[in-house]
Amino acid sequence: MKWYVVYTKSKWEKRAAAQLTKFNINCYCPLIKKIQQRSDRKIKVEVPLFNHYIFVQLLEKDRNMVFQSPGVLRYLFWLGKHAIVKDHEIETIKEWLNNGDTAQEIMVMQYQIGDKIHLNSGPFCDHTAVVKDITKTHYVLILESLGYVLKIKHK
Repeated sequence: MKWYVVYTKSKWEKRAAAQLTKFNINCYCPLIKKIQQRSDRKIKVEVPLFNHYIFVQLLEKDRNMVFQSPGVLRYLFWLGKHAIVKDHEIETIKEWLNNGDTAQEIMVMQYQIGDKIHLNSGPFCDHTAVVKDITKTHYVLILESLGYVLKIKHK
């Protein structure tokens, strides 16, 4: 079975994953712990690692089952085909989140726009990215193999 990427309504990632799990669909919504400021206090909350996206593992013939959840809008496409995530990439994300390395920052030095770099830590370890933009506080990287654009804070 393949892992597909499903696009959800805003703030529906956890709900859609829970609903799909009830329908016996293998679903993964990676979550990270984040501190949010409320008017009177700070609280620790779990938020999705990828806004609007969850991963579902099912047979190609069963792909329409995900639309049983009202939070699911569509599948993500890459180069005209359904975006497929490899098993080892899902495992890498799970391992990274279980190790508690989510607070670590990726530091990039003296790269130019258009440079190809090899990521050696974090959830996209062992992937190659292209530097798209450099600002005073962030690097914008494109992970062509996954179709992601990453914005990474630098020091």
